Amino acid sequence: MKLTIVTETFPPEINGVAMTFGHIARELGRRGHHVTVCHPRRDDLSNGAAQGGFHTVPMPGLPIPGYPLLRFGLPAGGTLRRRWRADRPDLVHVVTEGPLGSSAVSAARTLGLPVTSSFHTNFHAYTKHYGFAPLQHAALGWLRRVHNRTLRTFAPTTELCAELTALGFTGLGLLSRGVDIEQFTPLKRSPALRTAWGAATADPVVLHAGRMAAEKNYPLIFRTFAAMRAANPRCRFVMVGDGPLRSKLSRAHPDCLFTGFIPREELARHYASADIYVHASLTETFGNVLTEAMASGLAVASFDYAAARQFIRDGENGLVVPSDQPSALIAAAVRLATDTDLRTRLAGAARVTIEPQSWANVIARFEADLLGIVAAHRLS
Repeated sequence: MKLTIVTETFPPEINGVAMTFGHIARELGRRGHHVTVCHPRRDDLSNGAAQGGFHTVPMPGLPIPGYPLLRFGLPAGGTLRRRWRADRPDLVHVVTEGPLGSSAVSAARTLGLPVTSSFHTNFHAYTKHYGFAPLQHAALGWLRRVHNRTLRTFAPTTELCAELTALGFTGLGLLSRGVDIEQFTPLKRSPALRTAWGAATADPVVLHAGRMAAEKNYPLIFRTFAAMRAANPRCRFVMVGDGPLRSKLSRAHPDCLFTGFIPREELARHYASADIYVHASLTETFGNVLTEAMASGLAVASFDYAAARQFIRDGENGLVVPSDQPSALIAAAVRLATDTDLRTRLAGAARVTIEPQSWANVIARFEADLLGIVAAHRLS
């Protein structure tokens, strides 16, 4: 299969979508497919080079206002049509719904190429966190229009597929998220790192990893941390990641350790050296951090939502609470902070649960879906 992936976020950017399609591009390339990734140009990417089993093509783009760590692509329909006339792909997969992604859908349709898409980010839900709540319906309409012009829209959970169907999206399919279970493992626990955190052997370390942005529900996270500390003063809190809120949060919470962005190998060591993960976000379409934490052998407390709904059985391999009950999430986290036996039992079961969710298994299913779409298009 000759596959072109069009995305406005890609490694070395650090987020769930970039990481997911970095894995997918590499693995499909290793499986013998010819993979090209079109993305906004960045100085820290090997623009136009072959890397890890795929080729990259830089496209015009600009930093997102107020969030320079990420970029959006500019419309490039003419460029893509010229490129695809000269070197016709078997299928175009559009990862993001920005100007570049939307223009790619139009270009593919004009040339009669099969085009699919992914729904990874609830942009319409983000509007209320950034002062644009009146634009929520317009954002949803844009997303629906982009995706409904593709043959299939892949979403990461069956729950989200059902929600999107109810909102008028068509042709939904499942593309779950994998976990690198060799990288994220309890075997990477580091006593030296825990010592650097000021944590003794019996001190529960609570870790949170992710983009520090308004939609991640940080007020509830820190309310939860305060309750855990009150119940068990030996708790330590480590915040991994960066984003627009990092400076404000680090000033407001000097009792927490803020690491900034760290390499994924180091991230794996941080996960494994902690004990508890609290997941409070309600805007995720999946939540890779939760499955990475489970793979690393952490006891998890989360709302019954997205990845947690898919993988956690309450009281067996983690704790989940209804999404409209923040006080219940706080209570669940306090249980983890004060009950060593519970933490140990849930952590061991969490790892066992996630082991079958390897990237190899997830990508094999996605590969089969894409090959089926290509075959059906050739017969149509």
